Amino acid sequence: GHVSAARRVFDGMRGLRDLVSWTAMAFCLARNGAEQEALLLLGEMLESGLRPNAFTLCAAARACFPGELFRLSGGAVLGFVLKTGFWGTDVSVGCALIDMFARNGDLVAARKVFDGLVERTVVVWTLMITRYVQGGCAGKAVELFLGMLEDGFEPDGYTMSSMISACAEQGSLRFGQQLHSLVLRLGLVSDTCVSCGLVDMYTKLQMEQSMECARKVFKRMPTHNVMSWTALISGYVQCGAQENSAIELLCEMLNESIEPNHITYSSLLKACANLSDQDSGRQIHARVMKTSIGNVNVVGNALVSMYAESGCMEEARKVFDQLYESNILSTSSDIGGTESSNASWSSQIESMGVGVSTFTFASLLSAATTVGLPTKGQQLHALSIKAGFESDKGISNSLVSMYSRCGYLDDACRAFDEMDDHNVISWTSVISGLAKHGHAERALSLFHDMILSGVKPNDVTYIAVLSACSHVGLVKEGKEYFRSMQKDHGLVPRMEHYSCMVDLLARSGLVQEALDFINEMPCKADALIWKTLLGACRTYDNIEIGKIAANHVIDLEPRDPAPYVLLSNLYAHGGLWDEVARIRSLMRHKNLSKETGLSWMHVGNTIHEFRAGDTGHPQAQEIYAKLSALIREIKDIGYVPDTSIVLHDMSDELKEECLLQHSEKIAVAFGLITTSPTKPIRIFKNLRVCADCHSAIKYISKSTGREVILRDSNRFHRMKDGKCSCREYW
Repeated sequence: GHVSAARRVFDGMRGLRDLVSWTAMAFCLARNGAEQEALLLLGEMLESGLRPNAFTLCAAARACFPGELFRLSGGAVLGFVLKTGFWGTDVSVGCALIDMFARNGDLVAARKVFDGLVERTVVVWTLMITRYVQGGCAGKAVELFLGMLEDGFEPDGYTMSSMISACAEQGSLRFGQQLHSLVLRLGLVSDTCVSCGLVDMYTKLQMEQSMECARKVFKRMPTHNVMSWTALISGYVQCGAQENSAIELLCEMLNESIEPNHITYSSLLKACANLSDQDSGRQIHARVMKTSIGNVNVVGNALVSMYAESGCMEEARKVFDQLYESNILSTSSDIGGTESSNASWSSQIESMGVGVSTFTFASLLSAATTVGLPTKGQQLHALSIKAGFESDKGISNSLVSMYSRCGYLDDACRAFDEMDDHNVISWTSVISGLAKHGHAERALSLFHDMILSGVKPNDVTYIAVLSACSHVGLVKEGKEYFRSMQKDHGLVPRMEHYSCMVDLLARSGLVQEALDFINEMPCKADALIWKTLLGACRTYDNIEIGKIAANHVIDLEPRDPAPYVLLSNLYAHGGLWDEVARIRSLMRHKNLSKETGLSWMHVGNTIHEFRAGDTGHPQAQEIYAKLSALIREIKDIGYVPDTSIVLHDMSDELKEECLLQHSEKIAVAFGLITTSPTKPIRIFKNLRVCADCHSAIKYISKSTGREVILRDSNRFHRMKDGKCSCREYW
C-alpha cells in the first residue's frame, strides 16, 4: 500500500521494466484509489510495445471500477480482452470483467461474461451470485445458486453468506431454513460471517419466533466477536419493539471485553432514538467520544437522529456541527458566516482533491435533513459540485431526499431530472417525496415510469407507493399495488407494508376492515400497526376498537405513553371524563408522560425552538403580540377555534387560550416577524399537527399572503391562500 515508494522504485527502473513490473505498478495504483493514473500507465506500457497478459488485463479492468473511468475506458479494456484471446478462456480475467461491469450497474453484461466462460470455479460462481445480491437481484442469485449445485460445485462460506443475504432480502422462511440446514451439512456453522448472516436473516424474516431463532444461532457459535454481537444487536433494533433488549446486550458484550464498532454504536443509537431514551443515548454518546469514532459518518448521523427524535434539537445541531467541521473543514472556521469564510471553505474543499469522499457528502446531507437545515444542505450541494462529485449517484440520491424532506420539492425534482441514470433508490426517493407533499398522482405516475424504464422496485419503493395511496385515500389502488408487489415482483410484504395498508384503510374510515386485515396477517402485528389503528379510532370516535388497539400496544410496549394518550383523547372526545381521569391516573402511577410538542425553524444560522406556552424565547413578547393580532384577523375572515381538541374539562375561553399557545402557531408568528415577506415560512414539528393549528395556519396564509410549509411527523402541509396541499386528508 505504499504507493509513492513503489512509484519511486518503478520510476528508477528505466530500461529494466518488463511486463511484470508494469503490471505490478498498475495493480498497485488501481487498488489504492489512483485508477486514472493506472490507466495512463497501462497506456504508456502499450506504447512501449509490450503486449498485455491476463494479469495486466485484470489490473486494467480493476482501474475501470469508478463510473467515469468505466464509461471512458471500459469498452477499450473489453476490446483488448477479445483481441488478445482471453475472452472466455481465463477465469481471472473473467472475474475481473464481471466485477467491472457489476460495479457499474451492468449485471446483464456481467452475466454474459459469466456465461461465456469455458471453465468455471467456485470463485466465479460465488462472485456472480454476490454481485446479483448486491445489485438487488436476489431472485437471479437464487437461480444461479441452484445451477451451481446442479453442476456439482460445493458452495463455500462466501457463497453461503451471499445466499443468506439473498434470502433475507426475499423474505422466504422456508428457503432460509433450507440454507441453514445446508450450512450445518457443509460444516460452515463455525464460520463467523455465515453465522452472522443467519442471525441477520432470521431477524429480517419477521416470523413469530424470529429473534428466538437468531439468538439460538448466536449461542451456538463457538466464539463471539464484534461482528456476531453487532448482528444480534442490530437484529433486535430492526425487528422493532425490542430495543431494550439491544441495550441490555451491549452490557453483556462489554462484560466479554469486546469493544463495539461504529456499526454497533449506530444500531444502539437507533434503539435509543426509537425509545426516545435520551439518558441511554447520552451515555452511549459519551462512550463513543472516548473511543474517538464520534466523527465517523454513520455514528455521527445516528447521534443526530437520536437527539432529534428525542426532541433535543440543540444537541442534534451541535453534533451535526461537529460532524460537519471534522469531515469538511481542516480548520475550525465559521462555516455559514461571511463571504470570506465561505471562500476559505471552498478553497479548502478544492485543495482536498479525493480527500473528501462522496460518502462523506451523502452522509452529511442525510444529517442536515434530519436536523432540518436546508441551507447547510444547499452549501453541501455547491461544495460537492466544486469537489467534482456532481455526477455521483449516491450524492444525487441524497440531494433528492434532502430537498424533498426539507420542503423544497421543486429542487428535489430538479436534482432527480438532472441525473444521468436513475437506480431504484433515485426513483424511490422522488416517489416518496411527492407522496409526502400530497402529490400522489404524480408519485404513482413516476412509479409506472420506473417500471417502464426497466428498474425493478424494491420493498422500500412499495412503502412509498402505498404511502402515496394512503395520503389521498386511494383505497382500491392501494389494495391493487399491495397485491402486485407479490404477484408481479415477488416481494414478500414486511411489517411496514402491512402498516401502510392498515393506515390506508383506517384513515379512510374503514376501521373495522383495518382490524380484520390485522387479524388475517400472516405475522403478529407490531406496536406501530396497532397505534395506527388507534389513531384512526380517535378520528372516527370508535371507542370499542380503540380499546382493543390500545391494549395491544400496551402489551407490546408497556413503557410507551402513546397508547394511554390516544385512548385518553378518545374518551375525552366522547365526554367520558371518568375514563380520562382513570387513564391519566394510570399514567402517573407508571411514571409515563406525554411527549412534548416541539416546533422549530431555521433562521440565519440559528435553530429557533418553540414548545407549547413557550415564553423563554428572547422575542416572546413580540411573538405573542403578533399571534394575538393574527387570531383577531383570521376570526374576521372565518376562523373558528376548534376547542373540541382541548381534552380537558374547562371553559371554552380557557380552551381557546390553550389553543393559542400551541408550538406551531408560535413558530408561524415568529416566522412572520423575522423572515422576508417574499419567502415561505418553513416549520418542522416532531408530532402531527393538530386540527386547530392546521385550520388557523391556513387562514393565516390567506390573511397575510404568506406561504407556510409545515413538516410534521407524518407529511408536508404546504399552505397558501387559505388552502393546504393535503386537501384536508391527513
